[in-house]
Amino acid sequence: MLMSNDRAVSELSGEGLDACVRFLQRLIRTQSMPGEEGELAMLVAAEMRALGYDEVEHDAAGNVIGLLRGTGDAPSVMFNTHLDHVDAGDPADWPHDPYGGEIHDGLLWGRGAIDIKGPLAAQVHGIARLIAAGQRPPGDVYVTSTVQEEVGGLGARYMADTLRPDLVLIGEPSRNEVRRGHRGRIELRVQVRGKMAHASMTDLGRNPLTVLGRFLAALDDVDLAHDPDLGTCSIAPTLIGTDQTSGNVIPGLAEVTLDCRTVTGQDAASLREQLLPVLRACEIEGSSSDILIPQHERSSYAGYEMTYPADNPALSLPADHDAVRTAVEVLAGPLGAEPPVDIWDFATDGGHFGLAGMTVVGFGPGDDRLAHTVNEHIVIDELATGIRGNAALAFRWPAQYASAA
Repeated sequence: MLMSNDRAVSELSGEGLDACVRFLQRLIRTQSMPGEEGELAMLVAAEMRALGYDEVEHDAAGNVIGLLRGTGDAPSVMFNTHLDHVDAGDPADWPHDPYGGEIHDGLLWGRGAIDIKGPLAAQVHGIARLIAAGQRPPGDVYVTSTVQEEVGGLGARYMADTLRPDLVLIGEPSRNEVRRGHRGRIELRVQVRGKMAHASMTDLGRNPLTVLGRFLAALDDVDLAHDPDLGTCSIAPTLIGTDQTSGNVIPGLAEVTLDCRTVTGQDAASLREQLLPVLRACEIEGSSSDILIPQHERSSYAGYEMTYPADNPALSLPADHDAVRTAVEVLAGPLGAEPPVDIWDFATDGGHFGLAGMTVVGFGPGDDRLAHTVNEHIVIDELATGIRGNAALAFRWPAQYASAA
């Protein structure tokens, strides 16, 4: 049942939008590469406190957690983004200063404008619209920002074990559309050992690059897993190297990194088992080979250490799932029409929450096709729509989902 005085989800004053824009500019001007998010975390926490959140804290990993308590009449929901961003590259390649937070013709420019500081600001200020309007949500609302999403999800992996809301709203840029999943990402390292020799004496060596060449060609014929929603698993060789720096030596060791975009039901171990026989069939006499699952050893700015495999799980909900359907219905009001539902091309922290058993849906302002580019910017009008959408979801989505389930 909608409240007649539901102002927070139907109105956004110029003052409210201006405050969010100023906050986003401060976020963009505060660099926060993976492992260096401490200053930004403090900025986010301070904004939540200033906006009147009931509780604001940093967990052991350094994630920021804000809480707006509900009335106890609906399930809890977590709005989630992350704190870190990718490298901006050469500033000279950008139309505007990547860390300037400049506004030109209604566009706010900078690294993180859409991935992920624009959606982060829209969540923090979207839920704050309820506070400003004096509207207590029916269920507890958590607004969280995690560390090290861009390098495998240390913060989300920690949070998936320590915070268990009923629903999760991932705020990665979705053009203010609903997202119901994404493929996962697994990194594998193919390693081939041969025999080193002078490059002029090929008969004395066993060139591991020959094996790698055969294997990469054979990948085209591998029957990879397919999902009707997420599509087919894909494998892209990305990095190659040997144990040599001299161009006149047959190397003794060669490696290639595989970027694998996976579907539900796949993990690093199962994909390794599928590819290993293909690799072994490509060996030459005197060579040996293996496929390794790299392990990331990370430490957060807060000093929390974690080792985990290069394995980010896929995420998928059916198009007719109650969580997806009710999110679309809720967003139809502030957006003016029911938003499209689609799949993200890239992996998110939502995979970790989904693997832990949470129900995860995506929504966020910003054109995801601009992520990780020198043209990264957010349309301020779309930011305003994202704020209204988040307010509506916080106020209505959990109750409508509970009624439908």
